[in-house]
This record gives sequence, C-alpha cells and structure tokens, in this order.
Amino acid sequence: MTTTVVIGGSFAGMTAALEIKRKGKDQHKVILIDKSPVFMFIPSLIWVPFGRRDIKDISFRKDAILTKKGVEFVNAEALNVDVKNQTVKTDKGDYKYDHLVVATGPKVKYDVAPGVAEYTHYIGTPNGAMKTRKALEEFKKNPGPIVIGATQNAGCMGAAYEFLFNVEKWLREQNIRKKVDLYWITPEDYLGHFGIDGMPMAEGMLKSFMKMFNIHYKTQVGVEEVTPETIKLTNGEILPYKFSMLMPPFIGVDFVSNSPELHATPTGYVPVKDSYQHVDYPNVWAAGIAVNVPLPFTPGKVPFASPKTGYPSDETGKIVAENIIRVTKGETKLKEKAWGRIPGLCVMDAGKKEVLLVSSSLFKPRTFAIMIPNVIYDINKVILEKYFLWKSRNGYSNLP
Repeated sequence: MTTTVVIGGSFAGMTAALEIKRKGKDQHKVILIDKSPVFMFIPSLIWVPFGRRDIKDISFRKDAILTKKGVEFVNAEALNVDVKNQTVKTDKGDYKYDHLVVATGPKVKYDVAPGVAEYTHYIGTPNGAMKTRKALEEFKKNPGPIVIGATQNAGCMGAAYEFLFNVEKWLREQNIRKKVDLYWITPEDYLGHFGIDGMPMAEGMLKSFMKMFNIHYKTQVGVEEVTPETIKLTNGEILPYKFSMLMPPFIGVDFVSNSPELHATPTGYVPVKDSYQHVDYPNVWAAGIAVNVPLPFTPGKVPFASPKTGYPSDETGKIVAENIIRVTKGETKLKEKAWGRIPGLCVMDAGKKEVLLVSSSLFKPRTFAIMIPNVIYDINKVILEKYFLWKSRNGYSNLP
C-alpha cells in the first residue's frame, strides 16, 4: 500500500487528498495533516464585515467528510519534513510517507511596513473579518476618510477591490457616504492589472467605477508607514484615515521555511515542475498557494505578486492527485499544466454587483479573455459560493 501525507486542508489539500483516495481506493492510504478541523470558504470573508455572512455560513467540519471518504485526518501542526527519511514531524508525532503533498497555503506578512499590523485591518482570516465588522460599527459613530488597498509585494488585489466596492455600498446604506473620502491605493502598474498583466477592458471599466462611485485612487504606490491617523505612501503622499483595510503580501508558511531540504524560494514557496512535482524530489509535490509561481512580466516601480486563488488551487490539487496515481502505477508520462496556463475563472463582487472574468489562461498569451459586468445583482458570486460549499461538504472532489 502506498502512503501519501498531505499537509494542509484548504482548497488544494482537501481536493488532493480526496482525489488520491478516490482514484487509489484500497491501494492507497492518505493522511491529511492540518491544525484546523474546519474548512473555510475564504472568498466569502469579504461579506462577513457587513453582516451579509457569518463565519458559520461559510465553514464546516472537514474531518468528518474526510473520514467518511477514507482519508485519515490528523489534527496537528506540521513542523518540518525530513525528505531523506521521508518523515513529517508534527507536534503530535511523526508520520512516514511514500509521497508528500505540500498544500500549506500562505502566511501573511503583516510587518511589510511599520504600523500595518497595529493600525490597519485585514479581512483574509475569520478573526480579521470579525474585527473589521466591529471596527466598521464603531466607524459609523464618527465617520471620516477611509483607505483601502494593497501594500507592496501583495498579490491578492482582487479581494481588496471587492472589499472596496462593498464598503462604498455599505456607506451609502448607512447614509454616511457624503461624510467619507474613500481612497484606493495599489502597487499595480494600472487599475485592473490584478497581478495577471490585466484583462481586456479592465482598466477602463475600473476607472469608470472609480469615477461613478467617487473613489480617489493611486496606482504604483506602496506603504512606507502607518500611524494611528495617517498612511504614508512610498511616493511621499500622506493620507489621513479613520478606517483602513490593507492586503499585505503572502509568504510561505513556517513548515516550508523550517524544512531546508525543500529548497524553497526566499519568499517560502516550493519550486516545482509543470506537473507540480518538486524539481529535486520525485515523491514530493506541491499544490495551491504553496507553489512557486514566477511572474511572466516585470512589475513597475513598486513590486507586487501574482494572485493565487481558489480555482487554480483546486485544479493543482487534482493534477497532483492524478500524477501520484500515475507514478504508483509505474507510468512515466505525467499530467502537466503550468499555473499560468490554467484558465482564469473569477467572479469579482462589486457591492451587490459583480464582474465576471473569464480567460483561456491566467497569464498571457491568451486566446480568449473577457470581463462581463453585471450591475443588477451578484447572483453568480452567490451561486459559486453555494456550489463550492455543497461540493466540498459532500466530498465531491472530482467535480469542477
């Protein structure tokens, strides 16, 4: 029997574990190690600060469905891996493996600039989203300027854009919009770059949104320092604020940085081939955000990263699972699809409106790419959320 240990249980890890077990059946033992037994649909965290969703609406216990599908779940923190001896060390014991899948997700670099961690909010975690909800309730009592955006080296610009437009909608609903100067700051070379070198009509569409909603915007800027009342940008400008939400950069987790044999990049990501097999070890794989994704373009004067979203994470989990099954059967031809060649499928919420982004691949060159605005209601975003939660709760990892 072949044993695969999967580290991490979000989009990529859970998909990989379930698919390996589904395809390998009794010939394959799968162990998933994660310090949380809860699966969280992270894209919907943007709605939590406004009370449109509660944490319980977008999360469920993953240990039960994994066990039901034949995957052993270990509720522990993975500390490091000994690649030579094929052993994962955790805070609850050691686990031997024939194949290892690193699907650890990211660590947030809050210390990207002085004051970011202390004075701004972040919506990418349940705790951060709930703290933001509380901060907005306090903000209503004494409104003032708001600064929303991303810092230098950030890659999750899409979620920040979504939060921006949801805040603008919320301000109007609270009847305080006229009391608030709303600012958008981004390291992107231009509006709508998204870390993928843009999409057709993206810049023009977002410029029209900013004008329509009276949002001041500044591109090609980073954050130099945040104080309790001001944000100093890298271009020397100083913006006052009463509330701020900034997306910091992602870096690799401690498990990767504490495992020198993985030969991670300086930012803590795992180097892999287009098959998601480690460049040096044929029985080590990576999926999701843990994968190193080289930029196919040169950023401008302020650095930023490419996005690593749920759809490609799910897809890389499936590719890794298929390739592990092929290897255990003695096959030499592996499935390959570089991160940048995975189709781009995204629904960007815009405050109970939405924009659909569809492209033949995430990175250029593309044979097809389009942005479709829906100004009536964000029905596709809701449908996507409901579908993915249903799929994940039932362990239907084979579905798209």
